[in-house]
Amino acid sequence: MKLFDLEGRVAIVTGGNAGIGLGLAEGLAQAGAKVMICGRRAEANSAAVARLKATGAEIAALEVDVTSLDDLHRMFDITRAELGPVDILVNNAGIHRGSPPESFPLEDWQAVMNTNLNQVVNCCQLAFEDLADAADRGFNGKIINIGSMYSLFGSPNSIAYAASKGGIVQLTKSLAAAWAQHSINVNAILPGWIETEMTAPIGEMPEMLSQIHSRTPFKRMGSIEEMAGAAVFLAAAASDFVTGISLPVDGGYSIG
Repeated sequence: MKLFDLEGRVAIVTGGNAGIGLGLAEGLAQAGAKVMICGRRAEANSAAVARLKATGAEIAALEVDVTSLDDLHRMFDITRAELGPVDILVNNAGIHRGSPPESFPLEDWQAVMNTNLNQVVNCCQLAFEDLADAADRGFNGKIINIGSMYSLFGSPNSIAYAASKGGIVQLTKSLAAAWAQHSINVNAILPGWIETEMTAPIGEMPEMLSQIHSRTPFKRMGSIEEMAGAAVFLAAAASDFVTGISLPVDGGYSIG
């Protein structure tokens, strides 16, 4: 369907070399987009490129520290030179630090905020000109910010992560309101419990796994592939009249 066709569009996916980010990159590529995967680990970047190129996708990768403004400028410059102007920006890179709130280290708070929230602002600003010009190329510019179920719920031992992901929701709404006049859609995806390398240890924690299943109407965790459909929808023409939303992909976990 043309509504979901991303042929000819250029996407950047930060943190796109593993887990949910790789799933999003693969989904966008399968829909026809040219994708620049950006991550700190060169080996993971290479493995991701090899995997997606085997499917016929047009993929490239860059070693990028998203907390470095110089790296972000380089990321956009190289993407434009190798693939073309950016039409889709997926802000997926993130980290987690856990400690009781009364002793949460300031350096951990700053690291989480810099990675999960501050760099998203930087990426959006650096992408703005390309995204605003996308209308001249025949389509809306698209920003997809990756939040979390903790964008909605508190987390007693992950206060920085929850605060940063809550900030993603409000940043998404604010940019959506500001940039609709430039034909830029800004939306967020809030993943629930998704099976990744990061969540794999939960499989060895029967009590926690049972709690997740009991709260989730579908009675299971989600797959990385199930994240891709939401990303393609929010990147494509199908969502041109959708902006400022935060879409849970959580099997109903956040219903109540």
